[in-house]
Amino acid sequence: MRALFGGNLNVDGENSLDLDKLAFLVCRGGWPQAVDLNKEPALQQAFDYFDAVVKSDINRADGINKNPERVKRIMKSYARNQGTQIANTVIAKDIEANESLLVNEDTVHSYIEALKKIFVVEDMPAWNPNLRSKTAIRTSDTRYYVDPSIATASLGIGPEDLINDLSTFGLFFETLCVRDLRVYAQSLDGCVYHYRDSSNLECDTVIHLRNGCYGLIEIKLGGNDLINEGAKNLIKLKDKIDTSKMKSPSFLMVLIGVGSYAYRREDGVLVVPIGCLKN
Repeated sequence: MRALFGGNLNVDGENSLDLDKLAFLVCRGGWPQAVDLNKEPALQQAFDYFDAVVKSDINRADGINKNPERVKRIMKSYARNQGTQIANTVIAKDIEANESLLVNEDTVHSYIEALKKIFVVEDMPAWNPNLRSKTAIRTSDTRYYVDPSIATASLGIGPEDLINDLSTFGLFFETLCVRDLRVYAQSLDGCVYHYRDSSNLECDTVIHLRNGCYGLIEIKLGGNDLINEGAKNLIKLKDKIDTSKMKSPSFLMVLIGVGSYAYRREDGVLVVPIGCLKN
């Protein structure tokens, strides 16, 4: 990442992660105690953490005892809706529709704020670039857990469930990538944002450094069609940016889960497996 912002776009690297290993890493999470454990004990770490949040940790955020069943329901809905910009009212309706439990917007807000205080969830703010067009930029935050394993534990699912539902797998993979990108960005004095405008043009993540440099990154599980789609979106967004008022992006990247190598396409877009990404 540091080299990309320095102007070196000649990426290379070999990825050793296949779909099964990636599904395991999503569910295991980045917990230090889990890294060197065998498969089942490693997966159990996230479930233990989820139980601790529900039963006790969330109450320490503001000193108010909360209904454990409501905490579970809200965390489950949050997991189903991560990677989106939904409002608290939608989460309340989602809980009512799926769990037959009445929860109002104020309750959802107070519980989510408590989860933020104990670093269980961390929403992503919107990026607001200078555009050539007068397209309106949507400014709602995107919902994310700080680690994908908390989301899978909230839903009570494991690696096999992700393998059997690649659409859901893609959403949880996105959370894993956001977690890693935040770590790398912070080490470079940067922050991670998302972009979406009124024409529904989106960019999953934008890493913006304090010196004004930025990189545009789309996240895709893998496959040529999805990679091409991501590259097309990145180029379209790049062309909308008013470079007379801000720098051109340092790089355009499609960050993927499944793929053998990191490489640069003829259109200049970088394709980088998550297993090759480093600082």
